[in-house]
Amino acid sequence: MRTPKKSAIRPTSGPSDRPADRPADRPADRPADRLADDELWDRVTRELADDLAADAPARDRAGKAPFDEVARLREAGLPALLTPPGASRRGADWKAACAVIREISAADGSIGELLAHHYGLSWTARFFSRGGKAPGAPAAFEDRTAQKRWLLAGGVEPSRTDGGEPGLTLTPADGGYVLEGRRSFASGVTVADRLVVGARCTGTGELLVVLVDPAHPAVFTDAGTDRLGQRLAGAGTVTFDQVRVAARDVLGALPRDEHAVAPFTALAPLALRLLLVHVVLGIAEGALAEARDVSRAAQAVPPPADPRTDADTEAYPMGCGEDPYLLLAYGELATAAHAAAAVVERATDALARGLLAEQALGAEERADIAVLVAAAEAVTGGAAVRITTRILELVDTVQAAPSTDGGPGFDRFWRNARTLTAQSSPAHRLRDIGDHYLHGTHPRLTLRA
Repeated sequence: MRTPKKSAIRPTSGPSDRPADRPADRPADRPADRLADDELWDRVTRELADDLAADAPARDRAGKAPFDEVARLREAGLPALLTPPGASRRGADWKAACAVIREISAADGSIGELLAHHYGLSWTARFFSRGGKAPGAPAAFEDRTAQKRWLLAGGVEPSRTDGGEPGLTLTPADGGYVLEGRRSFASGVTVADRLVVGARCTGTGELLVVLVDPAHPAVFTDAGTDRLGQRLAGAGTVTFDQVRVAARDVLGALPRDEHAVAPFTALAPLALRLLLVHVVLGIAEGALAEARDVSRAAQAVPPPADPRTDADTEAYPMGCGEDPYLLLAYGELATAAHAAAAVVERATDALARGLLAEQALGAEERADIAVLVAAAEAVTGGAAVRITTRILELVDTVQAAPSTDGGPGFDRFWRNARTLTAQSSPAHRLRDIGDHYLHGTHPRLTLRA
């Protein structure tokens, strides 16, 4: 398995070794300390991505809980980095966090998903802090998360009880609550420091968002096994058996009536969806870049001489890299990656502006953001599946024989992309986009991802 170079985790690179589809964003009026932070984050993230890529196939085959990978994240400082910036902390802004997730996902999609869920959940108190009635609550939660370097996992959207899970309930008791129930989560619960979960209050019917320590003796976690892809994302099912939750660990409440959801609160599922789009895009870019390295290595091996057609060989000298069909294939796949990146960047910019607006965000602006996120999902999902599928064929044509250690593991890119893209229906997203474009209809305000 190769050791990735810093130009090897994107489809293309320019003279400065920065991909053409990710131009540097360095406004002249950005503070000098932010410029320094950005350079540091870029370097740290790239080094960690190279480290993860070096043994990604072996770790994927082993399929163990990602304790070692989380230790690498902590050593790099990324859990605290991906905390919303505030007066008492120096976290990443939205676009920087998305860039980190995309970079890590190119090396290891599972770990990129871990970070995506962590970052989305780190905004929980801002999204659901009871309409801003307790302005100190979000800052307090974010400070605790940053200072203690917690890795967050869980989910706050209403539980889908039609799958056999009864959902989670909170019963008022002694100034706090008792949490009970069982629920499955897609990422992080086997290695998280804290769980952020939504549960229905039995006394008021409110859906409250609470913070829980998974090390509590009444919390039981069963790791997800036999997954097609994202095997190292730390998925699992968590059972809460009468777990005490203090009042200070209630981070907010979801509106009972989804029609009454504030536009800013309705950004919560869009934020998670777009973070996962960055994971999918990173997986596609990582697959394309690694396949490119294999093809480049094949070019260095001269084609065998054909004694029967020496003249023809001299007239038409063609190595692997000069095969017009191979060049055409890479051209199509690189174009698909660039197109997806452009759509994703536009959605990322729009959501960044929406997050900055907070409670001042209007319904029209939120609708525009929802349409852009849906477009990013549709375009990137299709591109990622197409790229990772075609890569398996391209790599097979240039490798003389499989390696004895299990090979470079290109199938993991396809499996990871399929696992993530199967979670949403492209038809539903495209229908919302078409209705908005044709009739100006706003996508429904919902708290489901």
